[in-house]
Amino acid sequence: MQSFRTEIENPVVEKDIIELERKIRQFKGGELDEEKFRSLRLARGVYGQRQPGVQMVRIKLPYGKVTSNQLLRISDVSDEYSRGRLHITTRQDIQIHYVDLERTPELWAQLEKDDVTLREACGNTVRNVTASETAGIDVNEPFDVSPYAHAVFQYFLRNPIGQEMGRKFKVSFSASDADTGLSYMHDIGFIAKIKNGERGFKVMLGGGLGSQPRHADELYSFLPSDKIIPLMEGVIRVFDRYGERKSRAKARMKFLLKDIGLEGFKVLLEEQQLAIPFQTYPIDFESYPISEVAVVDAVPEVEIEDEQEFNKWKSTNLVPQKQKGFVAIGIKVLLGDFYTDKARELAKLVQDYAAGEIRLSLRQNILIPYVKEELVPFFYSELKKLDFVEAGYNKALDITACPGTDTCNLGISSSTGIAAELERVIKAEYPQYISNPDVVIKISGCMNACGQHNMANIGFQGMSIRTKDKLVAPALQVLLGGGNFGNGKGRFADKVVKIPSKRGPQALRLILDDYNANGNGASFADYYWEKGEHYFYEFLKPLTDIDNLTQDDFIDWGNAEKYKKEIGIGECAGVIVDLVATLFFESQEKIENSEDALEQGKWAASIYYSYQSIVNSAKALLTSEKVKTNTHAGIIKDFDRIFVETDKISLGQNFEDLATQLNKNKPSKAFAEAYLQDAKQVLEQLEAYRKLELEHA
Repeated sequence: MQSFRTEIENPVVEKDIIELERKIRQFKGGELDEEKFRSLRLARGVYGQRQPGVQMVRIKLPYGKVTSNQLLRISDVSDEYSRGRLHITTRQDIQIHYVDLERTPELWAQLEKDDVTLREACGNTVRNVTASETAGIDVNEPFDVSPYAHAVFQYFLRNPIGQEMGRKFKVSFSASDADTGLSYMHDIGFIAKIKNGERGFKVMLGGGLGSQPRHADELYSFLPSDKIIPLMEGVIRVFDRYGERKSRAKARMKFLLKDIGLEGFKVLLEEQQLAIPFQTYPIDFESYPISEVAVVDAVPEVEIEDEQEFNKWKSTNLVPQKQKGFVAIGIKVLLGDFYTDKARELAKLVQDYAAGEIRLSLRQNILIPYVKEELVPFFYSELKKLDFVEAGYNKALDITACPGTDTCNLGISSSTGIAAELERVIKAEYPQYISNPDVVIKISGCMNACGQHNMANIGFQGMSIRTKDKLVAPALQVLLGGGNFGNGKGRFADKVVKIPSKRGPQALRLILDDYNANGNGASFADYYWEKGEHYFYEFLKPLTDIDNLTQDDFIDWGNAEKYKKEIGIGECAGVIVDLVATLFFESQEKIENSEDALEQGKWAASIYYSYQSIVNSAKALLTSEKVKTNTHAGIIKDFDRIFVETDKISLGQNFEDLATQLNKNKPSKAFAEAYLQDAKQVLEQLEAYRKLELEHA
């Protein structure tokens, strides 16, 4: 690990990587329990894979922007530590698979040489900040949201308020009212607006997908841009304190909003205001780097062999750009998978002839901005050499799918296999849909909706079915009628029928045939809602019959062997030897973090670490009493009830007043120092109580 100390200039990053390496050694040596190690590695982008002994590494790429140098670095890392395949996710990240756990610190160090991070790409953290891939070039945008998305990414990276929440937190930015950032399905979503000449955002709160999708509430119709970071900090503080922590199924922001309502949430939000270090946080958008387009002395001459194919590609894969004389080129990436040999050629192409960057999209594709119009034939010719000129960018043929049972622990049935087959069916039998932007098809391998199936016009969710003879076959839930209507409005799809997976193509044929016959020019979403769920159930119902299954129905798409339902063991299944001792150990770590932040003059960060230590110490004693510790708010109240009010522990005040001092004091050096001493005293007193308890047990 010495090389990390000499090669990485940023001491914070260096410390992170060295800590990961140390924790891996402790875990391998049996000094660190699996649950604690899992939390640490997930927050550093290292995720357990379906296949034993290897990891998936998620590379965090804010708002999907990747420079040529970064793409080359990612390619080098994938070749060295993985298998040369890059997977674009629906959150604009890149994932690489089959990585040896012990090599992940070294891998991370290599990425950081080009300012690429793994930090908080997974885990109960603020995940990657996503945005419209057309941000900065969108002909309809009031302004470029990229500087704001980047500022949010920077502000919350390693921020203590978002490191150990009950679940993940997702944020998006939409460039225009088209809401291509999908604000309505995010924990917090921002849509660019201008009001009286001032930049700001419409703010959506508490959306989400999963097994129980929820449409976000409108929190503000317009919020000035200098308020978005203070607002988001307050939202995260509320979620951290009041969000569910025990039951993962209920631990998302959407469930907190559902329980207390928008007005109740606003009350809790107001209680946080004094603790937030910045009441305004201006974002200097003018200093955001301007894309520098390569100077091309002469347009390379190319010969287009098939003009019809070229024109078809241009009609579906060119995206208008607000900068005069430029267009963006969309690359349809089948299932989001491409390889490092092509990635390197693409990086060189955009470096020499565009602006030296690409954008990854929410539909798992690539967008090349700043292509001069006269260079379009040349780009087509070069991309054709890479097999990157398939028509249908962001059209019906462009199906989104998660990895499913290929690599994911939670996958129930194949997503990639059925997606490839449905694309084949559309190409062969419904070629007119190759240029249709209206029909959106998405597929997930389980209920978690990583493929966003329940917001699609036509969605498929991986499941299984059991016959009367107890045989298990792969299945698909067919969902219909979802859609994005812009400006924070959307609709989630209805679950219509459940069918054997091998009947997925037949279901798609029935749906498209009926739409062709009876759609009467309406959008697919309007056609669905006019006909109603029962209408579709009736003509799809024959596909649900499982009394006539054939041998082929028991083999999933993309597989040769008979299907077995094998959901991977959840990563939270580790055995904990002494959870109470582990919690006290974590409290001490948070005190050390608080001390470090104090030394650096980061008063708000120090205060929050002290708060986490205080609550964590209380959680330790409550755990020893087998009391549920579902939320921070619950921990605080239960500690008062069980230990303070019964005089088992004397703090000189009730625990709630002590713990929540951060809401009653502005961040300052004096308060940070005093609160740190409180955290130390609480830990010392509670550990002493636990020691006596064990001695007299």
